[in-house]
Amino acid sequence: MMSLIGTFAVGLVVGFIARMLKPGNDQMGWIMTGLLGIAGSFLAQFAGTALGLYKQGDAVGWIASVIGAVLLLVIYGMVKKSE
Repeated sequence: MMSLIGTFAVGLVVGFIARMLKPGNDQMGWIMTGLLGIAGSFLAQFAGTALGLYKQGDAVGWIASVIGAVLLLVIYGMVKKSE
């Protein structure tokens, strides 16, 4: 249970870091940014541990979470523009 809450908290921070790193003008609010960061963090944690790239709690998980969140922000931006 604590790992789930930890991933949620990390995801919020990661979402805001990813938004700062992603180039371009995003028209989404801080709630959507946080939600995409949380999703990116969960995705990176699942993929990294499932593939055996790192264990839960490793520092590389932060980097993977930021990359996952940036990817989700880019995908969300592309979907939003096509509407």
